[in-house]
Amino acid sequence: MKDTPMMRQYREIKRQYEDAILFFRLGDFYEMFFDDAKIAAQELDIVLTSREAGKGKKVPMAGVPYHAAESYISKLIRRGYKIAICEQVEDPETAKGLVRREVVRVITPGTVMENELLEDKSNNFLVALAREGDRVGLAVVDYSTGEFMVTEFSPPNVENKTRDEIGRLSPAECLVGPGVAGDRQFTANLEKYGISVTVGHEWDFSYPAAYDKLTAHFKTSSLRGFGCEDKPAAAKAAGGLLAYLEETQKSNLGHITSLKTYSTEEYMTLDGATRRNLELVARLQDSSRQGSLLWVLDRTVTAMGGRMLRAWVEMPLLDLEKVERRLEAVADMKEKGLMRVELTGLLKSIHDLERILGRVACGRAHARDLKALGQSLEVLPRVVSVLEQAGARELVSLKRELDCLEDIHQLISGAIVEDPPVTLKEGGLIRAGYHAEVDRWRQAQKEGKAWIASLEARERERTGIKSLKVGFNKVFGYYIEVTNPNRDLVPEDYTRKQTLANAERYITPELKEQEALILGARERLKELEYQLFVEVRDRVADQTARIQKTSRVLAELDALRSLAEVAEEHGYCRPVVHQGDEIKIKGGRHPVLEKTLNRDPFVPNDTLLDSDQNQILIVTGPNMAGKSTYLRQVALITLMAQMGSFVPADEAQVGMVDRIFTRVGASDDLSMGQSTFMVEMNEVANILNNATCRSLIILDEVGRGTSTFDGLSIAWAVVEFLHGPEGIGAKTLFATHYHELTELEEVLPGVKNYSVAVKEQGEDVIFLRKIVRGGSDRSYGIQVARLAGLPAPVVARAREILAKLERDSRGQRAGQEAAAAAEKGRAVFQQPTFFEPGPNPVVEEVKQLNILAMTPLDALNTLYRLQQKAKGEWKK
Repeated sequence: MKDTPMMRQYREIKRQYEDAILFFRLGDFYEMFFDDAKIAAQELDIVLTSREAGKGKKVPMAGVPYHAAESYISKLIRRGYKIAICEQVEDPETAKGLVRREVVRVITPGTVMENELLEDKSNNFLVALAREGDRVGLAVVDYSTGEFMVTEFSPPNVENKTRDEIGRLSPAECLVGPGVAGDRQFTANLEKYGISVTVGHEWDFSYPAAYDKLTAHFKTSSLRGFGCEDKPAAAKAAGGLLAYLEETQKSNLGHITSLKTYSTEEYMTLDGATRRNLELVARLQDSSRQGSLLWVLDRTVTAMGGRMLRAWVEMPLLDLEKVERRLEAVADMKEKGLMRVELTGLLKSIHDLERILGRVACGRAHARDLKALGQSLEVLPRVVSVLEQAGARELVSLKRELDCLEDIHQLISGAIVEDPPVTLKEGGLIRAGYHAEVDRWRQAQKEGKAWIASLEARERERTGIKSLKVGFNKVFGYYIEVTNPNRDLVPEDYTRKQTLANAERYITPELKEQEALILGARERLKELEYQLFVEVRDRVADQTARIQKTSRVLAELDALRSLAEVAEEHGYCRPVVHQGDEIKIKGGRHPVLEKTLNRDPFVPNDTLLDSDQNQILIVTGPNMAGKSTYLRQVALITLMAQMGSFVPADEAQVGMVDRIFTRVGASDDLSMGQSTFMVEMNEVANILNNATCRSLIILDEVGRGTSTFDGLSIAWAVVEFLHGPEGIGAKTLFATHYHELTELEEVLPGVKNYSVAVKEQGEDVIFLRKIVRGGSDRSYGIQVARLAGLPAPVVARAREILAKLERDSRGQRAGQEAAAAAEKGRAVFQQPTFFEPGPNPVVEEVKQLNILAMTPLDALNTLYRLQQKAKGEWKK
């Protein structure tokens, strides 16, 4: 059976977009056929029907209304599908034969531009990866804003560096070049974390094609001005990414005005485990924003500022000068409350300029977008005026950079009506007085409508038909309607046009002539208004670079203002950030927990870490006492200081760290075939292989995923390995239940014991949440279990078992302690005899003595003999 002409057209277009769901425009609907229809019906919960595709032949079909398509597209995009939008590119009324159709855009997870499909305060990144020898290039773009950046990773640890950066960016889509596409394990991991993977064309990722693509787009002769002339892997990734955007978006990429080359070495490195464990932008349990550090710090009132603040949280600085400039600006904002309040009010009226501009440059902005842009620009002179109060270097610099864009504001306010419609081709866009011809056609249309309105009165009087009325519809145009009882009164110059059940509709030569004038004016007016709107939009697009610069200034002002507001509200202090190795915190608090505590006030704690006498802090104490909170708050305070934020403490001096590592908790990774313990060991291995003496390491319960002796041995060895200068020498906080580790303070300089203070009241314990000097020798596990709600019989039986175990092991423990004491001064790796406890002959003989039957002289002689025996055993 032959296909219908329309179905042949569909198949031809679909062959070019086999990896996308084809939204095929038919009238007022986007229709999908075959497998696309089945997928859409299932994913969108819409009806799967069928359509005649030839004589006796039906194919599956599903459709959605074109005016409501965005909500359906949004669902499919979020589930990783690509959508090819196929539009009717000629007017069906004037087309000869089959209407011509073309794909006008392919929407992918990384190329979304519509507000409905985006989160205001999060970037929607598309990443591209390319290889050149042993190097990997990474390019990243936020298509909705035009932000375009590139970096390159070189050995060693190229894979780890690439993975960490992808984890930070959290892209919606990853485009991989041929050299990366072959790494199935790598691409499988991307997909496992919800990142849509697309394989790019080999030619687009070749160095010559990529280089030419970039220089052609930016109209340059080389890439030297972008800092990537000598980075072929980076150039391949950036050029391949640009080619992909041109292929899928089929529109001007004018909002991508520059390419920034950056290095991850400019920022503190945070691997995926650390970002998750510190809950920087999302909670660990449910990935929600509430309960994260960003949730506490984000008081931004613009989407642009929100995205910039998030980037600051995820990219703490390593440049002390930049840190100081931010801290100085936050301090200035904090101290000048009136300036901050005025600035807040002005910024609230500013829309998302970056994303509006993206739609403008790509020709997808409607009149309301332009109006929002114009309204936003209106307040900029007042922003500059408010910043006259600023004294901080960064704020003064931002004031100088702020282009008020008065010419663009005047253009938009003068051209676009106050409340424009959403649609662009139905008129009502252009303000009166902007264009003389628009005003003339409007006047003609107005006069024509007035003539029509007066016609009804004149004809009633002329014919004597009181019920006569003049109407209009799209099929017949203007008409005169007369009810059947009055048909005899109809004049001879009326021509019957339509018969209804109770009336007749007529036209006259004069009415048709006036109709032609009115409709002609209306059509010409709609065409002219659309034409003028496009001209205005293009003129705005020509100023993309200026508007983008202003947008970045406003985003930074908003982010700084947000940090100042939080610092003022929560009583944060300005940290002293320096190039030394000491971290000294007085009265430190956890920024998230202190905000979420409902009843009790947060208990602050002090911290002293350095590379000498306080390099490794062993923190012991029971569960629920606050060890993990303490460890995390030190890491968060350090991170906040280096991002340029005030910190939750009375005082803080922070020596800059190059990386923060965390090993907190564990869970099975069944999809990768890894147990809890394997996950834990992988993370520990990553820390030990990549930490430097400038790093800050947080270790919480290392070794608990295996047997007691194995875990203790591993934890002991890890501390030795971290202890410097022979080891890594990194500043380390190590929380543990292995009380035996507290002995390390005696043999390793720079190891200090701390514990969480606990107050005992009978069988109850009160957690004081205070970190004090010295180790803890009890875990209070049974008390914690009782607090957690274990049934009373279980708690009682646990106490009995614990008492028996303690009695049975007391002798063994005494022998172990004696052996450990005798080994003092030896190398640490020779010391831990308690790992393999065995019976001690002196202890065993003591157990057998009948003390009650001995005389005092017998007891003295026996004690002397045992002493000599013990000395002999020790000498051995």
